[in-house]
Order: sequence, then C-alpha cells, then structure tokens
Amino acid sequence: MGSPATTLTADLSTLDLDAEIRRLKRERNAVILAHYYQDSEIQDLADVIGDSLQLAQAAQRTTADVILFAGVHFMAETAKILNPQRIVLVPDMKAGCSLADGCPVDRFKAWKARHPDSVVVSYINCSAAVKAESDYIVTSSNAVKIVQAIPREKKILFAPDKNLGRWVMKQTGRELVLWQGSCIVHETFSLRKLEGIRLAHPAAKVIAHPECEEPLLDRADFIGSTAALLRFVENDNGREFIVVTEPGILHQMQKRAPGKLLIPAPPLASCACNECPFMRLNTPEKVYLALRDLQPRLEMAEELRARAQLPIDRMLALS
Repeated sequence: MGSPATTLTADLSTLDLDAEIRRLKRERNAVILAHYYQDSEIQDLADVIGDSLQLAQAAQRTTADVILFAGVHFMAETAKILNPQRIVLVPDMKAGCSLADGCPVDRFKAWKARHPDSVVVSYINCSAAVKAESDYIVTSSNAVKIVQAIPREKKILFAPDKNLGRWVMKQTGRELVLWQGSCIVHETFSLRKLEGIRLAHPAAKVIAHPECEEPLLDRADFIGSTAALLRFVENDNGREFIVVTEPGILHQMQKRAPGKLLIPAPPLASCACNECPFMRLNTPEKVYLALRDLQPRLEMAEELRARAQLPIDRMLALS
C-alpha cells in the first residue's frame, strides 16, 4: 500500500489541474497573484502577473475574498498587511527569501538604534517585522523616486539589499548607510560568462536587475526592475537581449516580444542557481491544494500588521 503522499500525487495526476484551479477560483471568489519568477505554468493560471510593486498594488485593489499569492513569503505578508479581512494563501510556506532571512528583526533594530534620527528605507524583500520598524518601503521600481523625496538633510538607512542600495546611491547622489545583505540568485551571475556571451552575440543588449553586483551593472545597457526589463525588451528596437535576472521573466518576455532572441545570463557554476529556489517551491499541484483546502493560510497579529502597513501606505502613495 502506498504512502499518503504517493496516493495524493497519483490522485492529482488524474486531474485537469488548470480546469480545477479555474473552477476553485470561481467557487472561492479567489484571485491568483503571481510573480514573474514563478514557473510558466503558474504564470499562465494567474489573474495578475507582476513584480513586487505591481503585485502590492493589485493586492491593494482586489475585491476577491481569497488571495492566493504565488510568490514568496514576504509578498504574501504584504498582501495580508493590505487585506486584513481576506484569506491569504501561500502554496508553500517554505517559499522564503534570502534577503528577508538575512535581515532578522532583532539585528535590524540594533542597527537602527546605532543611527538615531535616521530615515529607515527598507526594500520590500523583508519580513513584516522589519517593515514595521521602517519609515518607507520601496521596490526596485520606485526606490530612486522615494529616496529622492526624502529631505536631503536627513540621514538614510537602506536595507536589506546592498547592491540595490548602491545603485540607488548612484542614481540619486544621496549617501545611504547600507545593510550588508544580498540576493543569492542575483549574486550568482558570472561576469566572465557574460563577457563570453557578449562575444558570441555582439549585437545583444545587456539588461540587468539592480540587485546584481556592481561589475555586472557596469556592463549593462539598461538597468531596471523586473517590470522595467520586460517593458524594455517589448519596446526597444534591439533584436537580441542578454537578461541578467531570474529567468522566470523570460516567459512573459517571449510572449510580449515573440520575434526577439532572449539569452538568460548564466550563473558562475554549472547549475540552475540562477533560478530562485524559493520561488520554484510553488507548483500547480500546490496551488490547487491551497485553493481546495484554503490552506496554508497566512495569519498575522493585528498590532504588527497595522505598524507594517504605515510604510507600505507611504510607498503606495508615492508610487
């Protein structure tokens, strides 16, 4: 006799998962929000596909009773912060983030205490507890704009991504005190391998996410958020692009610019480590089970939620 997990897998293999997920969405009055870094099958099932800012805005606007967030934990937390009365589901609660994990709130509070009277700006890739200790939340889409809006005489702390923070410093001319965190995916890209691809494709434009390390950004023709990279490929006259970010975005790029050659930048090692291991924990099977069972469900203490909402509201107002 097979184990319960084996039996469950066998049961799911007989289902038309796409049809069942669409049926459950109707029955639950549910919306699926998915990040560009999700597997293509999940992107194709989603009601909204976007980067962190677009998904936060979609979470703010939704009228659904149930939000299934196909992304990572901090994104689902943001949806819950903005929708305290709604059910927020996460297909796999283990879908975390190296940036959020590398910025525990106790260490963050101690760092903040060493810089009194500073304005605290935190990248959205952080926990709800860190958001609650921040003055502004930003994404890679709006970080430059929000930092520019802060009075120049104010000292700014920026956490948790040092690479994004360094890029924002260059764009704004502002001095930022940086938390020394980084994304495990965006730090894997190899400059040497990138140069090899450029030799093979001399006409290709290099486009990169600002979470990448500075030497890679120095080689880029365009730097921007995930959504900005997508728009650039769609609208630019170029025909070939080397894409230096998580390769999940290539699915939407190919859809919107079907005639263009898209080359994912390779990691340093011979591995799939340019793919976010946390994002890829979500699967169509887990999406189906979450909608069927209304579990795993993200819950949050109201005091924490209310405090975390303030800096998110400031971000959305400026965006």
